[in-house]
Formats: sequence, C-alpha cells, structure tokens
Amino acid sequence: MREWRVLLADDEPAARRGVRLLLAAFPEFTVVGECRNGREALESIDRLAPDLIFLDVQMPEVGGLDVVRLRTPERMPAVVFLTAYDRYAISAFDVEAVDYLVKPVTPARFARAMRRVKARLSGPGPDPALPVLTVAAPRGSRVLPLHAVEWVESADHYARVWSAGRAYLLREPLDRLEARMRGAGFVRVHRRALVRVAAVRALRAGDGGGDVVELVSGARVPVARRRRSALAEAVKALR
Repeated sequence: MREWRVLLADDEPAARRGVRLLLAAFPEFTVVGECRNGREALESIDRLAPDLIFLDVQMPEVGGLDVVRLRTPERMPAVVFLTAYDRYAISAFDVEAVDYLVKPVTPARFARAMRRVKARLSGPGPDPALPVLTVAAPRGSRVLPLHAVEWVESADHYARVWSAGRAYLLREPLDRLEARMRGAGFVRVHRRALVRVAAVRALRAGDGGGDVVELVSGARVPVARRRRSALAEAVKALR
C-alpha cells in the first residue's frame, strides 16, 4: 500500500486530535507533524515535505490562506482547509485546495474529502491536452487551471468562463469547448452551460419548477430535465 505523509496545522489541539482520529480509518496516510500557526506550517512544509496538509483557515499571525499565498499554490502539498465558517470557501478553491471542511466534520464528509485527496495524489490529473484555459481579462489575458473553473456558459460565438465568482471571455463556441473538456470532469447541464462536477454543492428544485445545480461559489445554473440524471450520476460517482 502506498503511504502518504500528512501535516496538521491548527491552533486548536482538539481539532488536531479530531483529524488524527478521522485519519485512523485511512492507514495509507501517516501524520508526520503538527503545527499551531501558519509560520510553523511554512517551516514544516519545507522540513517534512508532506504530501497533504490539513490547514486551518484562521490561525494566529499567519492564517491558512496566507500560508498558501506566501508559498504559492504550485509549491504547496495537497491542501484540505478546516474552518468553523463557510464564508472562505471561494477563496479556498481559488488557491487550488482539494477540499474545504467546516467544523465539526462528520466521518462521512471526511471520507468524501479523502476520496478527493487520493484522486489528486494518485490520479493522472487533468487531460494534458487541455490543462488550462487562456481567457481574456481586463489587463490582457489570464491562464486558468481547469480545476479553478466552476462553469462555462455560451455567449454567442464566445464562451463565458466562471472562476471564483468572476467571468472571463474565451473566443471559442461552447460546443467545441465541450468536446475538449468532457474528459476533464465537465458535463453539459443544458444547451448553454457546462459545469465542473467537482464544484457541485447540490442539485435542487428551482423556483420556476425546473432543476438548478448549486455550485461551491453559490452560483445556481439551470439544469435541463433530460440532463438531470446524467449530472446526478456524475456527482454520485465522484463522491
């Protein structure tokens, strides 16, 4: 069995003990260190080279989001954020976190997060043919990793790409883009929109009688009736 190294960073000893207890069900993960604040976390990442870090958002002096920004997402291990509040979720996914857990964490929710972690650590990752999208931004262009894209909607001969609550234009029609993104975890939910399955928070009934998919940012995207079953199956398979 492959073994992965885990670092715990939380200023509350009880929270660190709780993660240790939940990790006991996953013997392929071994805790190699604990930190009480962000500065200790930055030092421990260099010293211990963990594969995964459970990172509290709010810690003295340097918080969890600051840890990622100071080190940069590209030089971080896989990150699962822990917090007592859900208002930081968009920021967490904007810095490429694997998951975002709100305390207290149930064993079922923790298991879902660990499935995502194992997929990130052992899987092949995004399709190498399209790891990023280069989109138009107010000051030129911006490169968006696919895992930072929540959903895409048609805008005539363009596509409007949504990431962390912001929209960017891509000069490519949605049909052509769908063919290239289908293998990277995106599904069509109606004729004018694609969503990333991993960004789905819930599938709900809409106010007008149709269905909507709610994403981690809070965005709500209509779902065509004939596409509901395929979306539900894709979400179930991921979780």
